[in-house]
Amino acid sequence: PVTEADEALALDSLREDVTREQFYFVMADRFANGDPTNDTAGIEGDRLAHGFDRTDKGFFHGGDLAGIMDRLDYIQGLGTTAIWLTPSFKNRPVQGSGEDASAGYHGYWVTDFTQIDPHLGTNEEMGELIDAAHARGMKVYFDIITNHTADVIDYAEGKYGYVDKASEPYRDAAGNAFDDRDYVGKPFPLLDPETSFPYTPVFRSDEDASLKVPEWLNDPTMYHNRGDSTWAGESNTYGDFIGLDDLFTEREEVVEGMIEIYSAWADFGIDGFRIDTVKHVNLEFWQEFSPRVLEAARENNSDFFMFGEVFDGNPEYVSTFTTEGRLQSALDFPFQGRAIEYAAGNPTTFVRDLFAADDHYTDHDSNAYQLATFTGNHDMGRAAMMLANQGFTGDELQARVELANELMFLTRGHPVVYYGDEQGLVGAGGDKDARQSLFATQVAQYAGEPVIGGPTGARDRYDTGHPLYRQIADLAGLRDDHPALVDGAQLHRYASNEAGLYAFSRIAAGENVEYVVVGNNAAESMRASIPTFGGEFTTIHGGSGTRSADASGRVDVEVPALGTLVLRAAAPLPGRTDAPSVSLVSPQAGGVVGGRAEIAASVPEQDFVQATFAWRPTGTQEWRVIGTDDNAPYRVFHDVDDLADGTLVEYRVVLKDSSGNLSASSSYAIVGEAPGGGGGGVDPVGPVEQPDAVSVPGSHNTAMGCEGDWQ
Repeated sequence: PVTEADEALALDSLREDVTREQFYFVMADRFANGDPTNDTAGIEGDRLAHGFDRTDKGFFHGGDLAGIMDRLDYIQGLGTTAIWLTPSFKNRPVQGSGEDASAGYHGYWVTDFTQIDPHLGTNEEMGELIDAAHARGMKVYFDIITNHTADVIDYAEGKYGYVDKASEPYRDAAGNAFDDRDYVGKPFPLLDPETSFPYTPVFRSDEDASLKVPEWLNDPTMYHNRGDSTWAGESNTYGDFIGLDDLFTEREEVVEGMIEIYSAWADFGIDGFRIDTVKHVNLEFWQEFSPRVLEAARENNSDFFMFGEVFDGNPEYVSTFTTEGRLQSALDFPFQGRAIEYAAGNPTTFVRDLFAADDHYTDHDSNAYQLATFTGNHDMGRAAMMLANQGFTGDELQARVELANELMFLTRGHPVVYYGDEQGLVGAGGDKDARQSLFATQVAQYAGEPVIGGPTGARDRYDTGHPLYRQIADLAGLRDDHPALVDGAQLHRYASNEAGLYAFSRIAAGENVEYVVVGNNAAESMRASIPTFGGEFTTIHGGSGTRSADASGRVDVEVPALGTLVLRAAAPLPGRTDAPSVSLVSPQAGGVVGGRAEIAASVPEQDFVQATFAWRPTGTQEWRVIGTDDNAPYRVFHDVDDLADGTLVEYRVVLKDSSGNLSASSSYAIVGEAPGGGGGGVDPVGPVEQPDAVSVPGSHNTAMGCEGDWQ
């Protein structure tokens, strides 16, 4: 029976305000040059001194904050609600020598964390940009870095290969070996640059010894000093990121220093942060950094939000940073890989399987609905390039890029448009090959590259009539007119084992009106009968007319090649008098749970319901919410690592239907080493359209044309 405590647990699936944002990710140096007087940042000398050379794709081109302010109409015309700027702090102008020399136009080589890079403008101009965006109802997000600084420290040994801790442990100033992991969250032993590290950190000049701001960043013992990362094992978090100085984020001083830096910028008026290289920092850092910066930021901005870059294709791994790691959200790299596969005409079951893994993200304060979805970026390259590399050209390439955009805008998460995608830029690869200027380029390579829906050549590219600009703006308008397409529950409906249709429903709790989205990634029109909750439907995107569901709730659709239909029900879901039955099937009563244990419920009847899962130690009264799931299979993952083996735990699931009726079920388990490392029960059962067990590859680099491990 349902209890009074159950009524308190009958929650709606969480929606943060960020789920309603549409981001425009802009590389300031490559967007618009509003103030040519800052092109060289006031630095005398040649390009190797100031870093400015418009003919070289690896140097500053002159874009700045003034240019962004001049083009706010253009940015907002896409439907943008939040501008995400590449790192804007003062960088080392040039690193490397000879043919390896390049400039810090991208912003990831910070020397002064308190000052805007003078190539881009001033702190005052940043304040003006924030105010101008806010006046239009748009937010401004900073791209921030905690993992590393510019490459200022050298090694006296002249060697840079990674040295692991087993071979050369850290040593205190007296030469005694110690494990830094034993001191996470505690005062470190006194360290000495001469004796504490496998490499001896030195500065290349007297100027370098005091180059960084704040001052604590000039202490060489605040860095790992172990050599270049190999992108594997221990070096993933301890190694230098392509030679950049890797911060000793296990040290209290580094944690506190970074919290102070970014709390101050939050107070400056920034609306949120995208955090770089998250997986290359120890998890304990995020557990401390994220809640404390958020607490400081929300003193003045209750909507402040942070999401991290976890460059990996496995949702289970990415989700560890938003659950155990306490970050609010992450860039959805698993979605990015599946979106390109979908647009390229692969089986649509790949997309189904991606979304079936969303339950890994669900906890008491976050879920997959607040993930940042995207199709390409400044590191891996543009979606158009990835599709062109698979042989698509001309009108078909444009249609497949548009298909990827529709998937991004109509599925859960907040979409991120990478600047230039709306102008049909393709590019030749990732990194420098994906960072074209929107103002007339002087880079011969950029000028000669193909452009979707427009001419090649050196010209300004701010055409608000470009077909991709118009498509994105139209999708933004569709979302504005129908909020269920923004943050409504997403329910799987149909997938194909080959190129063809992929269908899902979106339903906003409370409104209870079903929207059905059906995409076709085949090069010919496709028909299918799509399950729904029944009723009459009107086509609101991709076609026209009305359709009626049959007695079983199925709607017949035909979707043109590479097209997407959106249908809206004429009426809300019919009311119910009783909630569907629910049974907590994992863990089985008395089973063993360990690690991130799967807690799952079976709901035999098909309806729109929300299932809240909670737990408590046996013998206590207060239930603790794990999370709320609003689509099948109904499950969450409970991290029990902090509970002692042998702890007896009660679990409860409370089901709420669209009319507010409740049902509930309980089970209990013992904390220990569960078979397979997870929950101690059976697979969830019941008539669901998607599989209960989902395996998603951990890397999709090759499919993107990136053989290396882009970080």
